[in-house]
Amino acid sequence: MRTFVAILVCLLLGQNVNAQELLASVNVSTPRIQGTNRTIYTAMQKSLYEFLVNTRWTNRVYAPEERIECSFLLNITEEVSSGEFKATLQIQAQRPVYGSTYNSVLLNYVDNDIRFKFNEFDVLEYNPNNRTSNLVAIFAYYAYIVIGLDDDSFSLRGGTEAFKAAQKIVVDSQSDPNEGWKPYESNNHRNRYWMIEDMLSSRYSHIRSANYKYHRLGLDRMSERVSEGREQVYQALLDIQRIYRERPDPYLLLNRMFFDTKADEIINIFSVAPNIDKANVLQVLVEIDKGNEQKYQKIKESTAEF
Repeated sequence: MRTFVAILVCLLLGQNVNAQELLASVNVSTPRIQGTNRTIYTAMQKSLYEFLVNTRWTNRVYAPEERIECSFLLNITEEVSSGEFKATLQIQAQRPVYGSTYNSVLLNYVDNDIRFKFNEFDVLEYNPNNRTSNLVAIFAYYAYIVIGLDDDSFSLRGGTEAFKAAQKIVVDSQSDPNEGWKPYESNNHRNRYWMIEDMLSSRYSHIRSANYKYHRLGLDRMSERVSEGREQVYQALLDIQRIYRERPDPYLLLNRMFFDTKADEIINIFSVAPNIDKANVLQVLVEIDKGNEQKYQKIKESTAEF
């Protein structure tokens, strides 16, 4: 349906139907790096930006207004040697909420295991059949994660194709000496391997269905039917509660990703709910996201109802 609408809009408006999937911004930050050739970081930022927005990540057609808003902050922490760097990478993505000017954040995640090589005149290109560099693999991986999460938010488990593309990058990276790609490299399952492993696991499928209920059935309805939309957000939280009760691991990466992104938004949604709804959602939140228990008390303290 989205593809049909995209084609129709582009034909009617005379716009380019070849618009790529990502409306991305890239920032390369170097607060700890002193006295080096700064032009390489400018070139790096430009190359990464062009890589993200010029690569055709899927075979679908996106209208310009359908592109996924996302940002990548690459924070260089060390220049290991000439042309070799350590860094952290923060990835954020958001999607519009139907009938409003509000954008809901889909992802807010920091990867601390970034190590790569880059020279000033390197051309970054993604070939799914030929792994070229760790930098390309990392950014391609997160491009597919962003696309998959966006697709999941519009259709039930609609992001499977994108997630499988991310999984292939992980498989192809098993012989890479850099960290982040292998199951044994993380004691708390917080790395790229476990992110996509859990995302595609049937054991955690309710977390993906929660993404759909939360956004498409919940937030997208709230401009016209507030109580119905809020109920679907609550049902999404019950899906996550089900996973938590089956595998009560407070460090489960997908749970942490969800609540690191959504905690403040959930507070805003239920702070204006009827008292009975506040009590119910607070009970669920305190159980499945103990780290934010104090923050969630704002729901109970609010006296507004809508």
